[in-house]
Amino acid sequence: MIRGLILSFQFFSRIPINKPIEFQEKNIRYSVFFMPLVGALIGLAGGVINHIFYPYNELMASFLTLLTVIALTGGLHLDGLSDTIDGFMSGRDRERTLEIMKDSRIGAFAAMGLVLSILFKFILIYSISDILLPLILSLANSRLVVSRLIAFKKNAKQEGLGDLFHRSKPGKLVNAASLIYVFILVLVNFKYLIPLAASFFLGEYISHVSYKKIGGLTGDVSGATIELTELVSLLGFFLIEQLF
Repeated sequence: MIRGLILSFQFFSRIPINKPIEFQEKNIRYSVFFMPLVGALIGLAGGVINHIFYPYNELMASFLTLLTVIALTGGLHLDGLSDTIDGFMSGRDRERTLEIMKDSRIGAFAAMGLVLSILFKFILIYSISDILLPLILSLANSRLVVSRLIAFKKNAKQEGLGDLFHRSKPGKLVNAASLIYVFILVLVNFKYLIPLAASFFLGEYISHVSYKKIGGLTGDVSGATIELTELVSLLGFFLIEQLF
């Protein structure tokens, strides 16, 4: 399990853990299990930065919080979002769409999507009065959703890291992680299931679109799903704060 945890940090964050881990099926399987924990710790780091700078300037605190989250993920998921937008908005057939998603160049749709998603996340971070717990849970929510997609949805290509993670068969571990996580949310506050449910619905919708466009998921689609479910989860926490 420890090897799987370290591998999860190495693959899904830029938190430096310079310990060689054998890239074999069991370690990969456990790395998927620990994805929500990695997200939660990245959210914790961002929340701590917010609490440090919030008394001095709220705008600066929100900006540094967002910058911390982006830095600790290395912009990996934003890259997936831009590639997915470019490919899915191209209106091409499956093969051409996959080629566009591989292209390192950023098109107009991707540029707009990145700007809008980053801006919206900044607004949400700034608008939620106490961001620490919502940020922790939103980043954990998004990774839990994607861990389930990795485990239970098919890949568009029978190659690459996405397929390798899927073939490690992490389904049982992901189900266990889901039950543990939902139990924790119920204990903390039953209302916190709302952002999680919204994230799951959005994840299912994205996978549905991906199946239609390219016949399955890719690493880019998973990255895009993480970014978009983070947004919808933060929006859920904002609405909870306003309504309850």
